[in-house]
Amino acid sequence: MLQQLLQSYARGQRVGTIAVVGNAPMAPDAERAALIDGSDLVFRMTTFALDEPDDEPTYGRRTDVVVVHRGVIVSPYTFADYTSRLYLLAEPGRMFWEPETLPDWWPVDLGFVPISNRRFVRPLSRLLGLSVDEHVWATTGTLVTYLCRELFPEALVRLTGVSIVDQPDQTDFEHAWGAKVGVTAEHRLHAESRLLRTWRDSGRIEMLP
Repeated sequence: MLQQLLQSYARGQRVGTIAVVGNAPMAPDAERAALIDGSDLVFRMTTFALDEPDDEPTYGRRTDVVVVHRGVIVSPYTFADYTSRLYLLAEPGRMFWEPETLPDWWPVDLGFVPISNRRFVRPLSRLLGLSVDEHVWATTGTLVTYLCRELFPEALVRLTGVSIVDQPDQTDFEHAWGAKVGVTAEHRLHAESRLLRTWRDSGRIEMLP
C-alpha cells in the first residue's frame, strides 16, 4: 500500500529515479539541482532548505514527500505547500517511550502516514548491527534511503545532502537551514556510514556531490 501511495505523488506512473535530499549544507551545483528536480520522486526530510528563485541552483525546489519526526525543528519550507505533498512520520521512539501526541505546531488539517517500525526501522537496525531491544536506530536520511530501496528496487536512488558518509565522527549536524543540531544518543554514525558506502559501492544507490 505504501508503495502505491508514494507512486501516486510521483512525476509519472513509473518511478525510475528517486532523489533523497538530506539537510547538510551544499555548494551551488546546477547539475545536481537539475537531477533532483528531474527525478520521478523527490524525498526531503525534517529541517530542509529549498532554492529561492534568485538563488544559484543548489538544493532544487521540487518536493513530493517529506519525512518528519515529532521533534523536528520546522524550517520555512517544511510545511510550505503541504497540501501537495505526502508526509511520512518516522517514530522509532514509539517502540520505547515516544508519546503519540502531535506537537502544537502541526497543521490541524494535515494528516500523515507513519513509517512502520516493524517493516522498516527494525530490519534496518539489524542491517546496521544494532540491537532492536535498545534505544538505538538509524538517522532519518538512512531510513528513507532504505525505504526507497525496499519499495522501489528497480529505481535509481540518488542520495545527496548527507554528511555521515565522510564524517562519521561528527557530534553535530550542520543544516542547510537553521542552526546545527547535536547528534542524539540513539544514532551510530559509523555503522550508517559503512552501510551507505556499501550500497554506493555495490550500485544500490548513487551519491550526488
